[in-house]
Amino acid sequence: MATATERIPVLVTAQEKAQIAAMAKAADLSMGEFLRRAAASFRPAEDERVLEAMIEQMVKTTAQANAAIDDALAYVEASNRRITVLEAQRGAR
Repeated sequence: MATATERIPVLVTAQEKAQIAAMAKAADLSMGEFLRRAAASFRPAEDERVLEAMIEQMVKTTAQANAAIDDALAYVEASNRRITVLEAQRGAR
């Protein structure tokens, strides 16, 4: 690994610094290494595509779930109508 010789001053709040420090410590990394790795792995266009695909999948599965619920409610309604008819027939005897 090349020796780091350049600085990038970044201002953060005390809370943000504490949060970054805690995450770096949990990863057993220095704050500098943690931030270098975070910056190197950041891909906004790729992240956006992944999120859009996830949203598209959620829309599909929500539609499927809604259809399944509608089918179940229709089945229950039809069943209730059958029960009403059977009870009426039993009462007529």
